[in-house]
Amino acid sequence: MLMNMKEILSVAKENKFAIPAFNISDYSMFLGIMDICEETDSPVIIEIHPDELSFTGPEMVTAIRERAYKSPVPVCIHLDHCGDFGKIIYAIQAGFTSVMFDGAELSFEDNIENTKKVVEAAHPANVSVEAELGTIGSTDPADFEGGTAKIIYTDPEDAAKFVAATGVDTLAIAIGTCHGLYPAGMNPELKLDILKEIEAKVDIPLVLHGGSNNPDKEIGEAVTLGINKINISSDIKVAYFQKMREVLKDESLREPNVIEPVCMEAMKACAKQKLELFQTIGKASLY
Repeated sequence: MLMNMKEILSVAKENKFAIPAFNISDYSMFLGIMDICEETDSPVIIEIHPDELSFTGPEMVTAIRERAYKSPVPVCIHLDHCGDFGKIIYAIQAGFTSVMFDGAELSFEDNIENTKKVVEAAHPANVSVEAELGTIGSTDPADFEGGTAKIIYTDPEDAAKFVAATGVDTLAIAIGTCHGLYPAGMNPELKLDILKEIEAKVDIPLVLHGGSNNPDKEIGEAVTLGINKINISSDIKVAYFQKMREVLKDESLREPNVIEPVCMEAMKACAKQKLELFQTIGKASLY
């Protein structure tokens, strides 16, 4: 079932669970994610960053759509972190069902203005829009998903004003997460009190970016308090490519259909743990 973000998250919000948005950068990763979600009867968001899209090409989006149409579980195809209006239009034309305009580092007024522009372009095409208010931290300067050295927490009053002014479908909030994997000695702490205040003032689904490598207890609690979408990139990629490094120690291997299935299984195990934590397993039957 192919859906946009508004459709897939409305059920999650009503039933108080979250859906993982798995960033994939090649077709084998996509197949592994689809397999584990179908095995566990879990809705899923397939997320692709503009840099990943430039690597895979838009043709892969067509293949993802075909698999989604045939799948028994709900699937949303989402463009991650994009501040370029032209690239957002390109993604809509390529077949994405949801896009994110990332104006978090703009002024409040400019973020509203540009988000409205994206909403006005996307909604007539039945494409939902995610925006971001506040800033997500970064643990890796080379990380293409961006992030800032200093986290600016989302102000609950601003969140309510922003949603009312833009008509956005879902909002990514800053409550203390960072993109990437946390280095040794860094102990992130989510500001769950801010999440409670935002959830009380905003009636659309809320998004948590930088969901990899955070303490399970805090992430699980965030789901119960109103987070409905959590972005996962680093965790599944580490699982996939660490296994690939192990497999390729055997220099006689050269066929992708021999090398990659083992890597996909490692990634699937990681993805399943996230599905369990976010209370997503079995929820496809609600659609």
